[in-house]
Amino acid sequence: AVGLKAIRVNALRSALTMLGITIGVAAIIAMVAIGAGAEARLAQQIRSLGANLLVVISGALTQGGVRLAGARSPLTEDDAAAIMREVPTIQVAAPVVRGGVQVVFANSNWSTSLVGTTPDFLVAREWDVVAGRAFGPEEMRAAAKVALLGQTVAENLFGDADPIGLSVRVRNVPLEVIGVLDRKGQNTQGQDQDDTIMVPISTAKTRVLGYTAAAQRSVGAITVKVVDAARMDEAEEQMRATLRQRHNLQPGQDDDFRIRNLSEVMATQEASTRTLTLLLFAVASVSLAVGGIGIMNIMLVSVTERTREIGLRKAVGARRSDILRQFLVEAVALSLIGGLAGVVLGVGAAQAIAGLAGWPTLIRADAVLVAVLFSGAVGVFFGFYPARKAARLAPIEALRFE
Repeated sequence: AVGLKAIRVNALRSALTMLGITIGVAAIIAMVAIGAGAEARLAQQIRSLGANLLVVISGALTQGGVRLAGARSPLTEDDAAAIMREVPTIQVAAPVVRGGVQVVFANSNWSTSLVGTTPDFLVAREWDVVAGRAFGPEEMRAAAKVALLGQTVAENLFGDADPIGLSVRVRNVPLEVIGVLDRKGQNTQGQDQDDTIMVPISTAKTRVLGYTAAAQRSVGAITVKVVDAARMDEAEEQMRATLRQRHNLQPGQDDDFRIRNLSEVMATQEASTRTLTLLLFAVASVSLAVGGIGIMNIMLVSVTERTREIGLRKAVGARRSDILRQFLVEAVALSLIGGLAGVVLGVGAAQAIAGLAGWPTLIRADAVLVAVLFSGAVGVFFGFYPARKAARLAPIEALRFE
């Protein structure tokens, strides 16, 4: 009670002393909220890509040790079929071609990315059709003029209207909209996955993108879904062996393709985000240490100011433990009150950052609890020395102090 009364008597000084702790706790909560929000967004983006994905991409062709720039893609639809047929760890393998296009409907037009692929691509990416239907084998064989729209394209061309059954024009080719894809959001590179129009790969090559006869079987990439996450490395090696054999690559010769393990890429980015969160936490913790030094400084001043008071209390029977407890309670109270004020400020700052800057934030209860407990520990740590100094004052010397 005596310690708390001392805080009230010197309200302004106490408030300024607590300011360092308040700022430190607020910084910890805000920084951890930013880091946790980034982790949550990354986790959402990872889920949107689909699980257990490998992507085979065309690499530069080499001949006589010289890389041939602009050479035709070595990957083909037959490679995708061979992977599906010969690699037992694979669930699906979907060939993919891409191109930038302008999609037109009535007086509206939208620049987007066209993806030519097979129905297996939706399985690999775990991408549902929320309206209408997906294209099937018959439409693949006939190079049918049908299309699936991503959410972004559908909204910009049709607004709230139902696009199913209507036709859009892509490079003067009319395509009937037979389905709308589920929303995926941004990927880890910040690209809008919903800004796409998807057509059968045969339609993309022969009717829209204008592939030459020599490149009719070529593809830009093959998206592969592995049956089990534990067998990703095994699947990668089996795929590499299959493609090297098909492409007649000799031992020691470079691959003319690249295999990207998206799970490893995502894991690396997730680890980087966690490291950033810990770094932000560490930087913010410095503010708490500075606040603790401020508490120690003020408590030492307080001991000096109240030396005669300490002498009187000891003269009338106060023990060392009573004096120690009095000053420790005062230091811890300063820290905890500052910590609680920091919680309010930190939560407000995190919400303000989310609203004004558009950064993802996620306020974690454990971070709030740790910050408050840490502030109390700072009070004990930095308040112990002044309290011990006060407790060890000799009563006679304290009474003589002026």
